[in-house]
Amino acid sequence: MGHPELAEKFIANNERMHWHDKALWFVREKRDLAAHGLNEWESLREVAKQIKTHTIDKLDFYLEEFEKNAKEKGLHVHWAKDAKEHNEIVLKLLLNRGSKKLVKSKSMLTEECHLNPYLEENGIEVIDTDLGERIVQLRNEAPSHIVLPAIHLKKEEVGKTFEKFLKTEKDNCDPTYLTRAARVHLREKFLNADASLTGVNFGIAETGGVVVCTNEGNADLGSSLPKLHIASMGIEKIIPRLKDLSIFTRLLARSATGQPITSYTSHFHAPVEGGELHIIIVDNGRSDIIANDDFKQSLHCIRCGACINTCPVYRRSGGHSYGYTIPGPIGSTLGASKDLRTNKTLPFACTLCASCSNVCPSKINIHNQLYKHRQSVVSAGLLGAKKHTILKVATWVMKHPALLDFGGKMARKIVPKLPRSILYSKVNVWGKKRELPKFPKNSFKELYKQREEKK
Repeated sequence: MGHPELAEKFIANNERMHWHDKALWFVREKRDLAAHGLNEWESLREVAKQIKTHTIDKLDFYLEEFEKNAKEKGLHVHWAKDAKEHNEIVLKLLLNRGSKKLVKSKSMLTEECHLNPYLEENGIEVIDTDLGERIVQLRNEAPSHIVLPAIHLKKEEVGKTFEKFLKTEKDNCDPTYLTRAARVHLREKFLNADASLTGVNFGIAETGGVVVCTNEGNADLGSSLPKLHIASMGIEKIIPRLKDLSIFTRLLARSATGQPITSYTSHFHAPVEGGELHIIIVDNGRSDIIANDDFKQSLHCIRCGACINTCPVYRRSGGHSYGYTIPGPIGSTLGASKDLRTNKTLPFACTLCASCSNVCPSKINIHNQLYKHRQSVVSAGLLGAKKHTILKVATWVMKHPALLDFGGKMARKIVPKLPRSILYSKVNVWGKKRELPKFPKNSFKELYKQREEKK
């Protein structure tokens, strides 16, 4: 199923659709307040864009510099060309140490690689330790948001989930109570883990270290207790210098949740005493995106989720409707770049309002990319016969102004008089969830002509 069909399932629950929309807009408003609190906000965005552009253009140099400096610090660096290699490297590292219990912090890259089911099939217990991630893991669901993984769930649903898996009190959905129950549950998992895995927000070429930003401290606790720490990093997460980090940390939390900074910004430049730190640098299709000038800017993404929070389509259709690891506008362009045939509906899950581009901290031209992906869908013959025919007819009509004017005049006279049973029948798919606007008496062209005649 494509985005329209999956979105229809989400919006079938009208109440859920509206509170989901409201919850995400609340986060967007917090982002605006935080951004407006910095006079240099737009300057920071521009500098971030320049750093990312420079780094992506010289990515081979900075990746090699990162590897060299990391090895000098006693870290182990591995390279994975795709998800399969990444997962095999993780499993080999675990088996070499006899590790059977892995605690894992939030990592969209490992979601992209489908690491959890792969490890579980090979006898490894994987525990997601981010609270939202743990909730959806218990429910056997994918995250619906890259920062707020369980935003699609109400506290009552979380309460039922914990009641089933954590044996909490029946019908108790108090957030404080549920959070404390989760803390007790996860603390036991931390203490008995053999290994930990974290994502990477930023890899610093100059130092050879990685930086992980969290609000719960789960990445710190997980990486501090076991002797084996694995960090999975996409090739685009590299930044050149340590001082560049300050630009992105000022942008990241403000864009994501409206905070001045994440609660924990943790630097890993060495393993724990007597332990090992392994960094897996993953391509998995990113090089192909870099090779395309139209879309390589999408790899500037710092995974803040600002474009998702502001998107009117995402807010009303939910993250699971996208069918891709990363939902929303940035996920739509990344998904289409990776596999256009599978994700052919995603570029159309967009109003082209440009709100995503306006809030992006690294100034990615997301809406322009989605428009270009639409053209790619048409060029590849993936649009579908029905929609393609409708667009061809519309194009032909618009190329004949007299016919367009006549059609508009007839529509203004006839359509408002049609009974709703005809106007909103099964034939009119567009009208299934929409009301036509009130038709004006005159067209813009007629009003303009009248005004000119009065001069």
